[in-house]
Amino acid sequence: MSFEKYVNHLQKVADVQYASALLNWDQEVMMPVKGTQGRSRQLATLSVIAHEWTIDPDFGKLLEGLVQDSSLSWEQKRNVELTLRDFEKQNKYSSDFVQKMSETQSKAFNAWIAARKKNDFAVFAPVLEELVALKREEAKFLGYKEHPYDALMDEYEPGATVAMVDELFEGVRVSLQQLLDRVNASPVITNKTVGKKYDAQKQFDVTIEFLKKMGYDFDAGRQDISEHPFTINFNSRDVRVTTRANEDDIFEMLSSSIHEGGHALYEQGLLYENYGLPSGTYASLGIHESQSRLWENNVGRSKAFWEDNFQLLTHAFPQQFKGFSARDFYVSNNLIQPSLIRVQADELTYHFHIMIRYELEKQLIDGSLEVKELKAAWNDLYRKYLGIDVPSDNQGVLQDIHWSHGSFGYFATYSLGSFYAAQFFHQAKQEIEDLEGNIAKGNLHVLKDWLNDRIHKYGRLYKAEDLCEKVTGEKLDFKYFRNYIEEKLSDIYSW
Repeated sequence: MSFEKYVNHLQKVADVQYASALLNWDQEVMMPVKGTQGRSRQLATLSVIAHEWTIDPDFGKLLEGLVQDSSLSWEQKRNVELTLRDFEKQNKYSSDFVQKMSETQSKAFNAWIAARKKNDFAVFAPVLEELVALKREEAKFLGYKEHPYDALMDEYEPGATVAMVDELFEGVRVSLQQLLDRVNASPVITNKTVGKKYDAQKQFDVTIEFLKKMGYDFDAGRQDISEHPFTINFNSRDVRVTTRANEDDIFEMLSSSIHEGGHALYEQGLLYENYGLPSGTYASLGIHESQSRLWENNVGRSKAFWEDNFQLLTHAFPQQFKGFSARDFYVSNNLIQPSLIRVQADELTYHFHIMIRYELEKQLIDGSLEVKELKAAWNDLYRKYLGIDVPSDNQGVLQDIHWSHGSFGYFATYSLGSFYAAQFFHQAKQEIEDLEGNIAKGNLHVLKDWLNDRIHKYGRLYKAEDLCEKVTGEKLDFKYFRNYIEEKLSDIYSW
């Protein structure tokens, strides 16, 4: 009976949180401009209600009793332990702080949209300063041992620290720079897709077909257009994705939709009966990103995938792809070229984009960098790591939505996700007979089912590193990504 009471309480909290999420989805996809002020108020009110229910003292007593209950199954006890951890952490937040954070995030998002329209960071900077001040305050009351950024990263990737990520990224930077140097020394290969126009609606229609092939359930989701692609869920039977089109770049929408589709398959793969419980939510953002990066890159940028799907593009764009082969498209989709925009980056230089953001966030949170210095620091790092000059704010410091959401501590999970993805995909190839042959025939369900069974169904019951070991027999190891990308580039550049 006590466990049932615990479940009922968590599901009520989830009801409020997902109602808030629905308002956020509407704000980014459909809300009229004049709805901003009212929406900010509504989101703040719901945030406070959910927070107050989460830290209810009577609920805390219930958790303390349940954690000692020997009659609970392992899964039930694990859920309670995770909830008690969340309870203790949430008690560090005051209701006033939660309300102020929610209001500032809403204000920041709308300022970011306005700044994007004017291509001017100065429009966004004042409210970003407010948000950074709040995140610094948050790091202090959450607590940390070595670096304030540790407290914020732990929200997205439990257990991740600056010391750990610094060490990982130092090795990654050296390894990937060696590969980039080899690419730069290779004969130049032309991207045959550039210089052509690709109708946005036709692109959208093609991505709908890709999502269906991946196994995304449109009876439990939908795809829309937004300023920045994202995935959002309200339960495992209502998981929505957004994308955006660039009529000058066929790859932007294709990769965005497949990437978000990977996120959505994870959310749809969570067990509905665990709604509201830790076992009904994702393990970590690194694991979540592993699912999107696996589908976007290990599958969506593979030769096997385009052997099956290139005909969809030639049917939609017969003139643009006249004389093209699936191999031509595969090569164009995998060329290495330092670029300005993270979401359009190739698989190798992508991680330099992540390391730039990681470095800037650390400095913003520890106070060694101020918001007024952010644009110049961003531009300097792009010259240092990628050798390119940033021509505009929209192509530079304004390109990502994350800071407008207050999502400091998130970016490192994109690289972690890519490394997990390579390791998971390697394991899937060991366990699924002729996986690449199945992909080439359009049988993507075998991979989706494997991911459902090996990763999705466990929700948050296992820590990310423990889940990785459970699935692959090893802790996270960068060598799987290094081997994967080197093998692909050897094929592309004929090394």
